[in-house]
Amino acid sequence: MSNVIRVKPTHDGTYTVYRGEAVLVSGLTRLQAERYEASLSLRPGILAYA
Repeated sequence: MSNVIRVKPTHDGTYTVYRGEAVLVSGLTRLQAERYEASLSLRPGILAYA
């Protein structure tokens, strides 16, 4: 499984943050999703335990 973090829009206008194929969090505004994505990139060790 890939550890790539990405943000994708959903059909209802919210955003979902993924790590590879796994959903990390959904139902966010775009700003919330981008902040969440940025917080994960600031803590690279978290991917090893997620």
